[in-house]
Amino acid sequence: MNKIHVLWAVPRSTSTAFEWMMRQRGDMTCFHEPFGEAWYQGEDPLWPRVSANSVRTPGLTLQTVMSNLQQAAQQRPVFSKDFPHYITSLWDPEFLSQFEHSFLIRDPAKTIASMYKHWPDFHPDEVGFVEQRTLFDKLTDLLGAPPTVLDSDDLLENPQAMIERWCQAIGIPFIEQALRWEPGARDEVSWWDGGSFHENLRNSDGLKPQARRHADISKVSERAKKIYQDVLPHYQHLYQHRLRPYTNTMQEGL
Repeated sequence: MNKIHVLWAVPRSTSTAFEWMMRQRGDMTCFHEPFGEAWYQGEDPLWPRVSANSVRTPGLTLQTVMSNLQQAAQQRPVFSKDFPHYITSLWDPEFLSQFEHSFLIRDPAKTIASMYKHWPDFHPDEVGFVEQRTLFDKLTDLLGAPPTVLDSDDLLENPQAMIERWCQAIGIPFIEQALRWEPGARDEVSWWDGGSFHENLRNSDGLKPQARRHADISKVSERAKKIYQDVLPHYQHLYQHRLRPYTNTMQEGL
């Protein structure tokens, strides 16, 4: 079976733009949050805000998602972008051994400010930082070394260098052309709410350098501020292990 590469992210972390870049490569079958689709709208959803009127898809479960990933990997390498809090019930060594893991992290002030803007009643269990840190620590113990970690701010500030570093770290070729694409529909990533969160991606034409920006967490509710304070240490823990941009000294030593 070919490798199943999975990028474990948190919401609003530029992870869908990263996934779109992976789709431009053309050498992998790509999945958009397949475990999340089952978590939110499978036949037995685990979403904490699920209601009688929530969308449900008969036959869609975490187990059928894993089966689909395995079947795809019989044909070619697979890339999947997903969130760790969708699969906490599956965290055992046998399950985790089927993936090549890496992580995309983001300053929680930016994630929570964005979630609050789009989704002010979000539940703490939908944020994902605690689960991301827990999975990272579990994999570090299982693998004997920390998995690859990429920080969103580093990625946006210097996308070519950071994606090249990530590709090197996980053992796949870097394809520069994949950083560019045409604006347009993004139906492949639109299972949730018709892709309402992906307006920026629809209007984009590639991953281009962006100056770092500050997120003002003071404008969110007190409840959201408390969530931010609770998850910040988990982000800081992974941040210590992130890939660093190359410095001139590092480049000279290559």
